[in-house]
Amino acid sequence: MQSSTGVRVRFAPSPTGSLHVGGGRTVLFNYLFAYGQARRNGLDGTLILRIEDTDQTRLVEGAAEQIEDVLTWFGLTWDEGPDKGGPHGPYVQSQRIEKYTAAAQHLIETGKGYRCFCTRERLQAVREAQQAKGLPPGYDRHCRNLAQAEIDANLAEGKPFVVRFAMPRSGETVVTDLIRGDMVFQNVNLEDLILLKSDGFPTYHLGNVVDDHDMEITHIMRGDEWISTAPVHVNLYAAFGWPVPAIAHMPLILAPGGGKLSKRHGSTAMEEFRQQGYLPEALMNYLALLGWSLDGTTEIFSKADLLAYFTLERVSPSPATFDYAKLLWFNQQYINHILSVEELADRLVPFLSAAGLIDPDWANPNNSNYGRLHEATRLLKDRIRTLNEAPELMGYFLREDLPAFEAATLVPKKTEPAQVLQALKCFADELPAMDLDDLEATEARLRALAERLGLKAGQLFMPIRVAVTGRTESPGLFDTVRAIGKDRVARRISGAIDVLAGDPVPFA
Repeated sequence: MQSSTGVRVRFAPSPTGSLHVGGGRTVLFNYLFAYGQARRNGLDGTLILRIEDTDQTRLVEGAAEQIEDVLTWFGLTWDEGPDKGGPHGPYVQSQRIEKYTAAAQHLIETGKGYRCFCTRERLQAVREAQQAKGLPPGYDRHCRNLAQAEIDANLAEGKPFVVRFAMPRSGETVVTDLIRGDMVFQNVNLEDLILLKSDGFPTYHLGNVVDDHDMEITHIMRGDEWISTAPVHVNLYAAFGWPVPAIAHMPLILAPGGGKLSKRHGSTAMEEFRQQGYLPEALMNYLALLGWSLDGTTEIFSKADLLAYFTLERVSPSPATFDYAKLLWFNQQYINHILSVEELADRLVPFLSAAGLIDPDWANPNNSNYGRLHEATRLLKDRIRTLNEAPELMGYFLREDLPAFEAATLVPKKTEPAQVLQALKCFADELPAMDLDDLEATEARLRALAERLGLKAGQLFMPIRVAVTGRTESPGLFDTVRAIGKDRVARRISGAIDVLAGDPVPFA
């Protein structure tokens, strides 16, 4: 289906919880198809955000707003939606109930739908009887051919009912999928699914078809879990006399080792990856490759690259496996090699601030601590894998004081505490005259000090490193002491001397 308006796609999440990465991949492919492939081919490309909140029993307060927020963080925009409005609103299904009621009534009047008065108890009994006979469970169409007099009597009594679709009972339905080709379904195997629930809200099937038609959707791109109901939707379009949009079902995303991706494998929600410090660029890059590829070898794609190269024709129908280690690799590539120090520092501020290490204003170039933040970021850029690791890795650069630690950590192997104590005192004596900004001079001076003390360089460097960082590993010692600054280095060396000398004053 192609309208005069060009290509119109939609992403229609249900606000029943956090957005799953599978949904993130689906909306990404919709975005890339509309804003990339369509527009490259000279067509208007429009993405619509629609909130499908008709399952009132599973709604989560604030979930719709969180979905919009995480999509914005992810780097996606849309043209029409609850927050933007548009010519086809409202874009929240609970605000469109009259449309579904009218559509269901039309189907009843044209013989394409019918009221079903079956109780839960009867439906349960039917299922149990079918199971006992080894038959597949499904509605037995008991109410499909009720006499009008019985229908009128039920209505007069106020019996609750749902509206079901009168699915054709013979023949076959062909669903043409842009990724999978023609899929043929035997109508005899398809159920008369519920379209309108007894509370007046539509099921996914009715709401989806009515809204996609009203909003002039030209291409439906959704998860493969909807393949089984696609023939029902195709027949619904035919029942209304509407053209069927082009359909593409995205490949399944499997868990490591196979099966459905779930919490037991790790994070599954977009928001979780955000909180853990994954970059939206890295997550977008990785999700794009779960089912699509350009040439089978290129792995790093910016959003601009994806918009330039994405085509639906290169989306595979085969399932893709979600590899957490590969996602982490992508995140490291962006942190270590693609983001500038300035960009990375800005991304780290919320995590460092939440940990109480810095004030958010440190991101302001006019703040006196701006340089300290950027220098710490520069030195640790290649060691950070996710943004939430930064507080642990960068703490000793940013804190004024360090936590207390044991004296033994200051003493390298084959070195006596007395030697370390003397070495730290000598370093403290020389520190006021040292220019820490001159890395070569700092190194030369410390090597000369080690030689005078009869120590190997490591026997001097390691105690200094532990004294000023509180740990045995850090970036290069001379870069580290320069970044920490002479005043804080002097204070920490003094604290280490007190620890070695047995002073009970905590190291600071």
